[in-house]
Amino acid sequence: MADIKYAAYICSGCGIGEALDVAALEKVATREGKMAVVKNHSFLCNAEGVQMIKDDIANEGVTHLCIAACSRRAKAEAFSFPTAAMSRANLREGVIWVVAEGSDHDEVRQEMAEDYVRMGCAEVKKMKVPEGKVKEASSKRILVVGGGMSGMTAALASADAGYEVVLVEKTGSLGGFANNLYKRVPFSSPYAEAQPTGAAELAAKVTGNAKIKVHLNSTLAETSGAPGRFLAKVAQESGSVTEELCGAIVQATGFTTYDIAKLPELGGGQANVVDQAGLEALAKAANGSAIKRADGKEVKSVAFVQCAGQRDESGTHLPYCSGHCCGTSIKQAMYFKDQNPEIDTVVIYQDLRVPGMGEDFYRSAQQKGVIFTKGKASKVTGGNSCKVDFKDLILNEDTSTDADLVVLANGLVPNAGVNLDAWTEINTKAEGGDAEAKEQRTALETTSVLKLAYRQGPDVPQFKYGFADSHFICFPYETRRTGIYAAGPVRRPMDMLQATEDATGAAMKAIQAVENVEKGRAAHPRAWDLSFPSARLEGCTQCKRCTVECPFGAIDEDEKRFPVFNEERCRRCGTCMGACPVRVISFENYSCDTVGMQVKAVNVPEEDEEKPRILILACENDAYPALDMAGLQRMTYSAFVRTIPVRCLGSVNTIWITDALNSGYDGVMMMGCKRGDDYQCHFVKGSEMAFYRMSKIGDTLKQLGLEPERVQTQEVAITDTVRVVKLINDYVDQLNEMGPSPMKGFG
Repeated sequence: MADIKYAAYICSGCGIGEALDVAALEKVATREGKMAVVKNHSFLCNAEGVQMIKDDIANEGVTHLCIAACSRRAKAEAFSFPTAAMSRANLREGVIWVVAEGSDHDEVRQEMAEDYVRMGCAEVKKMKVPEGKVKEASSKRILVVGGGMSGMTAALASADAGYEVVLVEKTGSLGGFANNLYKRVPFSSPYAEAQPTGAAELAAKVTGNAKIKVHLNSTLAETSGAPGRFLAKVAQESGSVTEELCGAIVQATGFTTYDIAKLPELGGGQANVVDQAGLEALAKAANGSAIKRADGKEVKSVAFVQCAGQRDESGTHLPYCSGHCCGTSIKQAMYFKDQNPEIDTVVIYQDLRVPGMGEDFYRSAQQKGVIFTKGKASKVTGGNSCKVDFKDLILNEDTSTDADLVVLANGLVPNAGVNLDAWTEINTKAEGGDAEAKEQRTALETTSVLKLAYRQGPDVPQFKYGFADSHFICFPYETRRTGIYAAGPVRRPMDMLQATEDATGAAMKAIQAVENVEKGRAAHPRAWDLSFPSARLEGCTQCKRCTVECPFGAIDEDEKRFPVFNEERCRRCGTCMGACPVRVISFENYSCDTVGMQVKAVNVPEEDEEKPRILILACENDAYPALDMAGLQRMTYSAFVRTIPVRCLGSVNTIWITDALNSGYDGVMMMGCKRGDDYQCHFVKGSEMAFYRMSKIGDTLKQLGLEPERVQTQEVAITDTVRVVKLINDYVDQLNEMGPSPMKGFG
């Protein structure tokens, strides 16, 4: 093993040298940090400063370095030294920009900076350089499941980027739902007329592309493996099975329409009441001529009822807006006006929602004579002469309109596969020998799309309302199954233009995944990370908490029930590390020790000094950036806090909390992402797990003789710049009212 040599580099630029005693910081790094090399530079991130560090690595044998300068979120490219382990001490955003100037603050500002130097030196001593684990014979092929507009677009985008594609479509032709359409909502200027779908042309491009292998009349019989080595068994309708090795998967399985038979009050199931797909069939049959009803009568008047079975607050129907229905009804109303301007055409809407350039399309329909009435339908009567009863929301009165044909804008339901919550419950009973549950499990298996051979279930988890798991704010396309990406209306409600754009994004994510696997790196959001988890098995109690709590299904058990890590599936969040009660799980550059030693490195003043110490464990994805931006805006908060960025609150091990309190810290605040249905946690369940664990820490605090209020957990968004400062200052005020921790002097 090569000799280890520690070095610390302190920047005096960006005002650090004017606000702090840099010479004193050097002494701290030398005497307390035990750094063999300690240097300062007036502009550490410029070419000269970076070269100084590189020279020390090359010529002086430096293997571990602490850079005391700006936030670890800044100058990442400049401070990139792949062969050395590195920690960052945040003196700029974390000290001089957030502590007010003036003689009263000079001392506490210096103490704060010295603690951060101590923490940086302590952290790097427990770090190793991650080497990554590159698996041989990894595949870069992209598997696309679904041959509709989203699937075809994803396949072509991947092929155009130079990647081989395997496309699986369950029907006998490509095109999906678009094949049922007469025309589509316009997607190019001047956005005034419906346009051809382009599905046939797109399908021709797919089948004519040498890089795309198409399986028609096919479904997945089983999908096993991990990013870079997914093994998909493709079952043809004929009964034959083909195995395809792929590196990443795009699920573009589309949607089905909401069944209007569930809407009898709106005429569902009655004669001459159709859904939007039904009208498309009539329009295709007419092909520009007069649109006729099923009984052959030419339509002279038509009424469109928007939000049919959608945006329903009763819980009976779809609670969401399907995204495309308003634009679709405008398009379909224009079918009639284009054929015969004399046809009475009315669209009854509650709110008209037309994304993108849809307002131009709406105006075009108005100019053609389409009537738009703001109202809410209460009853539709079908038959030879249909009638729509509705409340006019402008005049606030009940009224009705007659029509030859009524069209219900009935919305979409995602083809996302098995609901894993239901699967888990049924599978548990089935494994316990319940015969009825076994039958239910078999029935569920037939509805599965991906047929994943994962212990967590056969499909990706579902977001609320049954859409494939993917958060539209923080990480579109990402699911909780690493290397599997959802695209199009299976991910969220959207129109055709949005679906094709969505598919391109998912394809780019899939490409990123296969490239990262080849380099042994993690997937989003830590796409540069070469670290991987390992367990000291001799200390493992086989409690299985890590396997259960991993949000990504990246941990299984061997025959002795010890954890087995799947690096390709792992996102490096550290939730397993936070879950482990005996602290045997770690990463090379992030572990219970790298954080624990930072906690212990802080100089905690005695009680009579009246200088509290508060530990903040801040999520690196939201809370820590919010703190950085507070510094950028020169907002001030207490100099008594010491902030440690963590990969995710899910990685927080309770030992850090108890160590801090035992050392005399007056309080511990954890800042993580929003949890729940509208979660913003980049690791999905990490924040939720942290809140759950901390809800049980009260007994430990009571045993220590401490008030439960000394430990707080807060949800912080990346935009909460003002709020995060208030949270800190209010918390410090609260601790001052409580008085010093009774643990001071016993650490």
